[in-house]
Amino acid sequence: MKNNRMKAISVLLGLSLVLGACGEEAATSGGGAKEGERTVTIGSFYDITGGTSDTGTPYSEGQEDFFANLEKTGGIEGLHIEHKGEDYAYEISEAQRLYQTYRDRDGVSAILGWGTGDTEALRKQVATDKIPFMSASYSESLKDLKESPYNFFVAASYSDQGRMVLNWIKENHKGDNPTVALLYSDTGFGRSPIEDIKKYGEEIGVEIVDEQVIELSATEAQSQLLNMEKKNPDYAIIQQTWGATSTILRDAKTLKIDTQFIGLNQAAGEGLVEQAGEVSEGFMAVLTHSLPYEDVEGMKEYKTFLEGDGRSIEDINMQHVAGWVAAKVMVEGIKEAAELKAEGDITGEDVLAGLESLDNLDLGGLAAPVTFSEESHAGTNQARLGKVVDGKWEPMSDYLSAEK
Repeated sequence: MKNNRMKAISVLLGLSLVLGACGEEAATSGGGAKEGERTVTIGSFYDITGGTSDTGTPYSEGQEDFFANLEKTGGIEGLHIEHKGEDYAYEISEAQRLYQTYRDRDGVSAILGWGTGDTEALRKQVATDKIPFMSASYSESLKDLKESPYNFFVAASYSDQGRMVLNWIKENHKGDNPTVALLYSDTGFGRSPIEDIKKYGEEIGVEIVDEQVIELSATEAQSQLLNMEKKNPDYAIIQQTWGATSTILRDAKTLKIDTQFIGLNQAAGEGLVEQAGEVSEGFMAVLTHSLPYEDVEGMKEYKTFLEGDGRSIEDINMQHVAGWVAAKVMVEGIKEAAELKAEGDITGEDVLAGLESLDNLDLGGLAAPVTFSEESHAGTNQARLGKVVDGKWEPMSDYLSAEK
């Protein structure tokens, strides 16, 4: 899987560099519209070369594969879905430039985003421009429809994930009242759930005893872990991607720290096991999406596409599934928009209405069912817990709610 992913990274990166040098359009999928078809253009933000590229790259590949499969299987009757994706390197300023390009040059009716910082920075602009924005950021702040009326997300928020983890700790801890440390990066993504986790810990009687800031690109974290060890927490919740999480687990083993580490969703997945190796054994994390090797209905179509492309489920990971699912939900919203508006161009406002009509959308086990409405654009507050056992992720719960 690693070799195939590296080839994909090289292809995407090479394409990004070539397009950047030539000043041409971003990579586009979808072919040309047939007579009588209405065109709907979707733009994607990719992090292929930036601070979260370890998880961002497979996520972007999942979106690319979804749209390739959509075209291969005949698309949507009466619609031509045109998809454009470009690397913004996890830079807010580049995200703002790319957003303006998608809006002004490409006339997009919807955007599939990525990071927390850029998603939050753009939320007022997408609201003004009336362009639905479905991000891979699950920041709690995006639930506020007064501030973010055109933002959507399709997995439990980072804060809901943190609450779910605290609930699990409260219910399963043996002995005295459990204590917890928080390990996160000094980014919008890293900080996003911290205050909510601390507040919820107070509510249910789980004490947060320490916080340590560890950068996304960290190659060592011994000083922070030694500081944490002074508080001797029973558990440590990690809000990081694979790279920094691997560093934390490796250095914790070196220091013989016996705290149980539990990651939120960006720390989970097969890429973490590849990077961390044996030190990932016993690591727990939130699973927002299906693991590729799980026998769920939604994976059948996935497998057919991969096999037709000369690949298998061994060539993808949970982040790839997350990208696929986000694209799928957006397209389902566009299908609903087309039914609600039988003629004329499908605008961002139309897509908004289509997404808000999705009720208990069944994703075939690839993720928890998603529901949007005029009152809520947070698709679900449910996720599972998983654990690395014998070098492989195993679910250790059904979908759990963040609610008490």
